[in-house]
Amino acid sequence: MSEFKLQGSGGYVIAELTDEQAKKADLGVGKLFLAPIGKLESEKMLKYYCKDCETEFANPPKIQIEQQGHEEVADNLVLVERGQYTCEKCSSIIGEYRVFKKNDESGEVGQAKPLS
Repeated sequence: MSEFKLQGSGGYVIAELTDEQAKKADLGVGKLFLAPIGKLESEKMLKYYCKDCETEFANPPKIQIEQQGHEEVADNLVLVERGQYTCEKCSSIIGEYRVFKKNDESGEVGQAKPLS
């Protein structure tokens, strides 16, 4: 595991990531982003910076779960949880996350089906 700076809409988080997580976070623009990773465990987040209160904190941001349940978003893809990383001081959103799950792990997601 290595430390990486992950950009969010309202700041950034410094976190320990696996190589696989780092690849997910890399959108090819020279920065890594929080959203593509999904939910990060609190113990993996080392510190964060909030753009609104212009403060860096030496601990993880708060995690607020916005929605839990099972919402089908595509064929064979279900949104399990939606949440936000928020600042402990001003409650601004540092970044957001989504957790998805396939109903059938062996199947493809959102495949277009040819007309018969």
